[in-house]
Amino acid sequence: MTVSTVGARGTPRRYLHSLWLLSARDLRVRYATSSLGYLWSVLDPLVMSGIYWFVFTQVFHRSVGEDPYIVFLIVALLPWVWFNASVGDFTRAFIKDARLVRSTAIPRSIWVNRIVLSKGIEFLFSIPVLILFAVFSGAEVSWGLLWFPVAVVMQTALLVGLGLLVAPLCVLYTDLERTTALVLRAMFYASPVIYSFRDLPDPIHMIGAFNPLAGIFTLYRIGFFPDLWDPIPILISAVMCAGILAVGIWTFGKLERPVLKEL
Repeated sequence: MTVSTVGARGTPRRYLHSLWLLSARDLRVRYATSSLGYLWSVLDPLVMSGIYWFVFTQVFHRSVGEDPYIVFLIVALLPWVWFNASVGDFTRAFIKDARLVRSTAIPRSIWVNRIVLSKGIEFLFSIPVLILFAVFSGAEVSWGLLWFPVAVVMQTALLVGLGLLVAPLCVLYTDLERTTALVLRAMFYASPVIYSFRDLPDPIHMIGAFNPLAGIFTLYRIGFFPDLWDPIPILISAVMCAGILAVGIWTFGKLERPVLKEL
């Protein structure tokens, strides 16, 4: 693959241009080889939402979440899919394109950031589905919708930080790929996706606040469910996202050379 030269070597402009080319390549490959194309961006969260909606509203008596429950589910499942798919791909970020990682002169962090960007674009592509369900289910929209972009920024920072940690460690310790898959499975139920943060009982309530996704999902939801506003998980999530990003940047700087030798 040839990356066109835009801007001087090492400049932010060239980095961003290369990042966009790699992310666009990922999207083209994914959609060009699939007959459903764009629908894959929304099919997974839609199926999951349908299953949980049926189980918790038609089979069992639901005591968690808010009404309309389908909107409550989708507004958290869409960013969860972004999170889950990104972290899963981080485990193979360098191994999958080992030759390009070794041979290109662009910063190696781009192989992490292009995953965050491409999966983030798919997340944005899926938002019209949330809008449709919100309209047809009669969900009310409040001022809290202004926090939606803040949640996107926080999740982006969290994912970049995690990617800079997970990607190099999975090269050095191959068992971490399977370990990460198990952690993601457990994290789905430990995160307020099918329930809200305020549904957690004490003392799990305070422990759950240290899950960075708790505050992020709260920000996504308050545009439709303003009663879910809770500053504690939001502030903790903001601090944790910034901290994980800083640790990720520092760790990546320390591990970049060992990773290149291992590849």
